[in-house]
Formats: sequence, C-alpha cells, structure tokens
Amino acid sequence: MYKRVLLKLSGEALSGEGGKGFSEKMLTYLVNEIQKIHSLNIKLGIVIGAGNIFRGKELKDFRIQMADQLGMLGTVINSLYLKNVFEKKGIKSIVVSPIVNLPSVMPLKYDFIEQYFEAGYIVLFGGGTSNPLFTTDTAAALRAIEMNADILVKATKVDGIYNKDPKLFEDAKKYDIITYEQAIKEQIKVMDTEAFSICEKNNLSILIINFFKEGNLLKAIEGENIGTKVNY
Repeated sequence: MYKRVLLKLSGEALSGEGGKGFSEKMLTYLVNEIQKIHSLNIKLGIVIGAGNIFRGKELKDFRIQMADQLGMLGTVINSLYLKNVFEKKGIKSIVVSPIVNLPSVMPLKYDFIEQYFEAGYIVLFGGGTSNPLFTTDTAAALRAIEMNADILVKATKVDGIYNKDPKLFEDAKKYDIITYEQAIKEQIKVMDTEAFSICEKNNLSILIINFFKEGNLLKAIEGENIGTKVNY
C-alpha cells in the first residue's frame, strides 16, 4: 500500500464531463472516494485542474501569460471549494499556494506542510507551478517530488494507456506497465512530456486510473493491478 500519494484531479472531477462549475453529484462521489483512502491514514496531497472554470478555447484570444494566470487562480478557487466540501464531511484539509495571499490559503513551505500531513490533513496544492507555460500535470509532478510521494495517481476517465484509441479500434491493447521512454517516444497524451520527464528524473512512478469507476482509487492505493503504471 502506498503511504504518501499525490492525486491529480481534473476540473471535471468537480463538474462532471464537459460541465462547468460544481456538480453536487460529482462532489459527493469525489468525497466518498477520498474518504475511503483517507481512513487508511495515508499522507495525501491533491492538485486540481481548472477546466470546470476556464477552458483553453475560451481563453484562446488572451496572451498565454494572462490565460495561464487565470488558470492558476482557477485552481486556487477549486482547492478552496474542495476544502469547504471536505470540512462539511469532517475531513481536515488545508490549501497551500505560492501565488495567493489569503487568510484561508497557506504559504508553500514544506516543513510547515509536513506538520499538517502528520496531523492527518489533506494538503490541496493550488496555483499550479506559479509560472505560466506549465500545466497542472507538471505542477502535480513537481508537488509529488517535493512532498516525497510514493506514487503520483492521475485520475482520468479512461482505464489506462492503450496502444491506440480503444473507442476506434476493437483490438486496442491496454498497457499494464509502460516506461517513461516509451510514453515520451509514442507521445502519449494522458500527461504532458514535462510531467513525465520530472517524474522519470526523480524515480517516481505515475499510475493512470479511471477515477470514475467506484472503488478504483482505493484499489490503486492498496496496490491492486489496475490502470497503467508508468515506470522509470
């Protein structure tokens, strides 16, 4: 069983597929899945995307630096929202960010954060990497390394990585394990190249799972053979 986990969620985990804002149904599902692993006393960090607030096509006419800053702020909004949802369910959590100075957002200081991990808090990392031109996947890889995670779990709506699109090809084969070298060479799109490279250089594996199948997150944390593991 993994004891230190960085979970990367998309904005769709809060809104539902293609949705905007926040869905009570999706939030209830998310909290139930998180509760299953939080009860195991693991140290859990979460990075959330902001696709439920801003989508790339909506910001295509913005300068990239401005669009990315809006996206980073969106991740802080999502983190604060999720913190409030957790609190209503009795789950302790804090939001940390390198870009926002608000009473409910803590600075990104790792000695300080470790104390919260030890006290049973979930740590929500908002604000991306704090720099434009980097995705929340890259932020997840960076925060996973910084918190000394055992695994980075990428929560998706697919069952893993395939050699070709399973929606188009009946003979598509799912990989149980794939190397970073192969993932980068084949331009696997489930995460960006920068995230793969950071994890490869720091000997951290990524597990790609279908988060929207009930119980999959718990199975992943307990080490069951689901999804696709990207190994160094």
